[in-house]
Amino acid sequence: MSDNRLIGVGVGPGDPELVTVKGVNRLRAAAIVVVPVMAAPDGTDGGEPGRAEATVLHYVEREKVVRVVFALNERSDRGRREAAWDVAGERVAELLRTHGSVAFATIGDPNVYSTFTYLAQTVQRLVPGTLVETVPGITAMQDLAARSGAVLTEGTEPLTLVPVTAGSGVLKDALNGPGTVVAYKFGRQAQEVAAALRETGRLDDAVWGSALGLPEESISGAAELDGAPLPYLSTLIAPARRDGGRGGKL
Repeated sequence: MSDNRLIGVGVGPGDPELVTVKGVNRLRAAAIVVVPVMAAPDGTDGGEPGRAEATVLHYVEREKVVRVVFALNERSDRGRREAAWDVAGERVAELLRTHGSVAFATIGDPNVYSTFTYLAQTVQRLVPGTLVETVPGITAMQDLAARSGAVLTEGTEPLTLVPVTAGSGVLKDALNGPGTVVAYKFGRQAQEVAAALRETGRLDDAVWGSALGLPEESISGAAELDGAPLPYLSTLIAPARRDGGRGGKL
């Protein structure tokens, strides 16, 4: 078996204080820390540091941080997206062969809608025997709940997580169901999301946030959504319908 090790480390939604002790230790122990960088229109490094990179640099010296370009904003051309993933996978595989241990920093959690999932599949194909590990991270919904005072679940309530990139219809189906609904990546469809909340009677209690823990943080009630585009990585919480009792659903 290969001694190569690829570790996906969740570094939270952006606040450096929300990286776990285990996450910091794994980042520091790895020979190289890869951070994803959004590709420019021509496929090259877009230049702007992402949230993962900014968070990692609080704990790791810049010399061992390697930026790898990913087509994070490519959604219309599947062929171009797949080609970009192959290039990124080859780059990480090369680093793995050279250094033995590579940590990949991802915002949120590496097992929740993360680029790490696809990267690990590609690297394991290119470097057979690679051991893949993940270190869980705090998610945006947890951070938004803490900062807004929204309670995610009580008693026997279910929790439904929906990426709005799947379509506003999927969100509406969830809102018509029981429990709390969390929507990820809804910024570009804010108008449709507000309409779905209004139609299902869940607008007044819902809250949304973006850039959590960063200087440009924004948190407000969903009733204030006016249809203007929001940051892509915006998060919404529509709490369960509750009767105000204490412990009634335990």
